[in-house]
Amino acid sequence: MQAVLYISHGSRSKDGVQEALNFIDQCQRKINVKIQEICFLELVKPNISEGIANCIKRGATHITVVPVLLLTAVHAKRDIPCALAKAKELYPQTEFTYGSPLGVHPKLIECLYDQLTEQKSEAHRNPTILIVGRGSSDPEVKSDLSEIARQFEQMHDVPKVHTCFLYGASPKFDEALISLLKGERKQIFILPYLLFSGLLMNGIQQKIEKMQDESKQIILCETLGHHPAVPDILSERINELLHYKEKRWVI
Repeated sequence: MQAVLYISHGSRSKDGVQEALNFIDQCQRKINVKIQEICFLELVKPNISEGIANCIKRGATHITVVPVLLLTAVHAKRDIPCALAKAKELYPQTEFTYGSPLGVHPKLIECLYDQLTEQKSEAHRNPTILIVGRGSSDPEVKSDLSEIARQFEQMHDVPKVHTCFLYGASPKFDEALISLLKGERKQIFILPYLLFSGLLMNGIQQKIEKMQDESKQIILCETLGHHPAVPDILSERINELLHYKEKRWVI
């Protein structure tokens, strides 16, 4: 019997975890599979091994594993595959397939633009745009966020879109914001390339409050998980995996 296992990141923030659960619930409603379970990479139960066990207890013989992540980094490349390899040893009769993070997706870039335009503040001429990524030691994350910024500029004919990270890569958010505050433009839009709120989003808000400059307007946009189209994008990816069998097999 087919199952779908959603793996979210996890957070110490109860609100952030609830956002993730609500988001995944929207995806589940669009997937015609009876067995659907949720687990987390860290900080929240159930963990991956428990999520797999929950699927198998419900009769799953084939589990499609869906990382609820934006970009491909260490979690997607190492942590999840290692957990699935261990599960394959425990459950040799169970087939596992592994999807990929959402990645550099044109529809997500449209959602990112919507988060900017939905702000009630009237945009000044040529505002500064700063996309903030979670960050990782994996260079592919930095490359992907740069590509997202490039496509954003191209699709919406805006001046240079800046990128930064909360940890693990440079420039850091603090450094990027200080640099932009020294520039001539009076308005800075902060676009978090994060799915959910949580401690990272709280940290962004706190740093903005500390750095507020009376001569500048800093506008923090919503996380991507708030956009109604993002569950559709993930559900579309899952249905493609289930229907077309274009899968990465875990051996």
